[in-house]
Amino acid sequence: MKIHLVGIGGIAMGNLASMLRSLGHEVSGSDAGVYPPMSDKLKEWGIPYAEGFDAERVKGKDLIVIGNAISRGNPEVEEVLNSGLEYASMSSALEKYILAGKKVVVVTGTHGKTTTTFMIHHLLKEVGLRPGLFVGGIRKDGFPGFEFTDGKYFVIEGDEYDTAFFDKASKFLHYRPTYTIMNALDFDHADIFKDIGEIETMFSRLLRLVPGNGKVYYWSGASNLKRICAEASKFVKSEAFEFNKKDSKLVWKKGDLFSGSRVLRPRFFGNHNYRNAEVALRVCEDILKEEKIQNAKEKLLDALETFAGVKRRQEILFESPRSILIEDFAHHPVAVEETIKSVKQRFPGFKIISLFEPRSATSHRNVFQKEYSFAFKGSAVTMITEIFNLKKVSKDNRLDVKKLILKLPKHSGTLPFYCKDPKDLVHKLRKILPQFEKDKILILAMSNGAFGGIYPSLKELVGSRK
Repeated sequence: MKIHLVGIGGIAMGNLASMLRSLGHEVSGSDAGVYPPMSDKLKEWGIPYAEGFDAERVKGKDLIVIGNAISRGNPEVEEVLNSGLEYASMSSALEKYILAGKKVVVVTGTHGKTTTTFMIHHLLKEVGLRPGLFVGGIRKDGFPGFEFTDGKYFVIEGDEYDTAFFDKASKFLHYRPTYTIMNALDFDHADIFKDIGEIETMFSRLLRLVPGNGKVYYWSGASNLKRICAEASKFVKSEAFEFNKKDSKLVWKKGDLFSGSRVLRPRFFGNHNYRNAEVALRVCEDILKEEKIQNAKEKLLDALETFAGVKRRQEILFESPRSILIEDFAHHPVAVEETIKSVKQRFPGFKIISLFEPRSATSHRNVFQKEYSFAFKGSAVTMITEIFNLKKVSKDNRLDVKKLILKLPKHSGTLPFYCKDPKDLVHKLRKILPQFEKDKILILAMSNGAFGGIYPSLKELVGSRK
């Protein structure tokens, strides 16, 4: 088929384009702007793309895949609708052309999806099952967020965000789940969900799609997940998980992570990541039982220790005996709090300077005004920029960063600084660092975006400390 992707510049859309091409389809695409790394990847894969949109480009195509960021008014979309051409969302294209016939492991939840998806894929691959992969990220060792194989299993990140302008249900409802992981369920995506009840509805709908011979794994620490799974228990098998319990695969004691009597030395750290690893082991062990693969437990644990982790998740950009710089994707207040706690546990004796950019759709809004004020506990200093786009949300609904700054000393016990933008943050950080001349410091930069491109400056600052 001749397939054209409108919005091909996004990582997920570009990855889908590559998989469709590997199936023998003739693939092309367009976007308002295609930038590295995806522009380089598309050239490497031999997939032609155009900058900008033109109605002529969709003519004569057998299928048009329309990305989540594309809206009505786009000339290619209007031509598709006017001409009656066949079209699909990215998620429905995955469902029809990639996931059909596979046993799919769908990883959902407001936190931990990307890491857990990569982890399960890595573990299954290391024991020889050749699973497919589709996830919105890149591993720290450079492994991309997709792999298309002839294997029976496919591991996919199940995003709860809406699918396309013509399909406002969650993407994961297209993913044909056999095994479903639910890591957490907090309110997020305030731009499309009015409250957590709407998100719970989507998760409940997902459970209706899990077959009787499939299984759901849910975090026992989330009461709403427990309730949702109980409601679906007539048809769906479910299992609660948590690490560090009597029946857990993984236990933390005396400063080490254990599986049975074996001490593990994984490259990742923090309770939330140990929880991700706990459910990854449970899913993989069940799959190995189904495949009648014996004596693979040690291989799974070996694979857990070799898992490289995910870029922009606790990624150490610089490390010396007295200075560390870490980049993390955390933007939800729960994720911010968990990340700081994990870093503090992993690097005792370091004073943490937390940098935060409110950039996500939810962090732009004041829905978590109070929660953010408690999220920075453990930080000696907290520096927060103004929200990324002041025009994105009305003043009445906007996160009040200056007000948040005033609450931080009492609620989080940290010394706060308001920064008008990332450049101002670097300027203020440069001024306060001499106060920590005798201390070991760890700069933790948290944003779900580029953080104004400040990472080279941050590396220079920590690298210049003696």
